[in-house]
Amino acid sequence: MTMTTDAECSALTRTLRRRGIVVLSVFAAVWALAGGSGLPAPGLVVAGVSAALLTAGTLAAGFRWTAREVTRPVRLPERWNRGVGIVNAVEAAAIVAVIAASNAAGRQEWIPVGLCLVVGLHFFPLARLYDQRQYGWLAAALTALASIGTGLLAAGLSAEAVRATVALPAALALWGTALLVARD
Repeated sequence: MTMTTDAECSALTRTLRRRGIVVLSVFAAVWALAGGSGLPAPGLVVAGVSAALLTAGTLAAGFRWTAREVTRPVRLPERWNRGVGIVNAVEAAAIVAVIAASNAAGRQEWIPVGLCLVVGLHFFPLARLYDQRQYGWLAAALTALASIGTGLLAAGLSAEAVRATVALPAALALWGTALLVARD
């Protein structure tokens, strides 16, 4: 059993939160661009500019807030990093499976909904592994968005409209979670 000092725990907490802020913010921008591609003509440009500004703002605020003293150090389960690796590997395999199955079936409109579900589900175990309850809220939000998208596709809404309806709120949820993690 290794003992860690308060300084080491604070440094690890700060590092994990900053890493989370970066990953969440970058993927929020990707989701915003995907959603923007489902909007009429200037939508992608507006989404791209908005994504750049929101990502930069989220990163700046997140790094400023995490520079403060750590008030709630993370309590990581034993072998947490192994668990994170497994969760991320399963997520990557599921993403490939969603894309391959959708393409093979000629139903590419299901890719954003499937990816939103996979990403959402992968945050449930990450909430525990990283000791960030905000990831659980994000998991629920993304899973709900995937369910809404499924219903909209089943009702016959266009692929573009569903992509915008699922991806743009997913981006907002990711940026919001990044800020919540930074404030923790």
